[in-house]
Amino acid sequence: MVKMASLALVAAFLSLNFTPAFAEAPAAGADKAAGAKTVTVFAAASLKNALDDAAAAYKKKTGVEISISYAASLPLAKQIESGAPADIFVSADTASADYLSSRGLLKEGTRVDLLGNSLVLVAPKIAGGKKVALEKAALLAALGDSGRIATGDPASVPVGKYAKAALTKLNLWEDLESRFAFAENVRAALLFVARDEAPLGIVYLTDAHSEPKVSVVATFPASSHPPIVYPFAQTASSTSEAATKFFAFLKSPEAAGFYKKQGFAVLR
Repeated sequence: MVKMASLALVAAFLSLNFTPAFAEAPAAGADKAAGAKTVTVFAAASLKNALDDAAAAYKKKTGVEISISYAASLPLAKQIESGAPADIFVSADTASADYLSSRGLLKEGTRVDLLGNSLVLVAPKIAGGKKVALEKAALLAALGDSGRIATGDPASVPVGKYAKAALTKLNLWEDLESRFAFAENVRAALLFVARDEAPLGIVYLTDAHSEPKVSVVATFPASSHPPIVYPFAQTASSTSEAATKFFAFLKSPEAAGFYKKQGFAVLR
């Protein structure tokens, strides 16, 4: 029988979700940046590994502190709308960036569609990694009598929106809608599968790369869902020179190496 989310799962994810990405020891020249304002980034949960690595490298190089909060894109956008202090916003979909842009909350001229991703079906590695056809019979067989598919909530989480679009395109959504366990963001969904609490999950390829306890058992055709694009932008309220410099670093070839390591496509 499939286990559902526990308080321990939630607590574990919350500690992952809001840990600032500046654990590296200060660089030799860090005293020069001691008075610099901490740069605050609100970013899609799927970027955790890549941005943590980029932030650590930047701090080692400059001594500037980078604080990153990870969650689903739209809730982060709404926090910014409510006045939460953020210098940089990174979304896993264009809709969440559009939400802020239409309200004048992104700094004009800074928005750039920097990264792309793929949508995949994953299973616990202990299940053996056998490929699963994206067909009703195969998916129901993999789920068993009571198993669930873990993914983000389509109402607010980009990966859930992409998952619903893909399954609708493949004429599978109506058959499988009742078999989902919706999570607050993609990394929470990934944990369901990694802990064998769900036999299947729909996440990004980069999330699958980040978790050794899951296997990719199918890849959704790119034509089955809208392009998975990550807009990066500075917020309209950010006046920090340190934020402007870190934003430039995030678009640099050096930072691109961290994205590619996790499996992102660098679009420019």
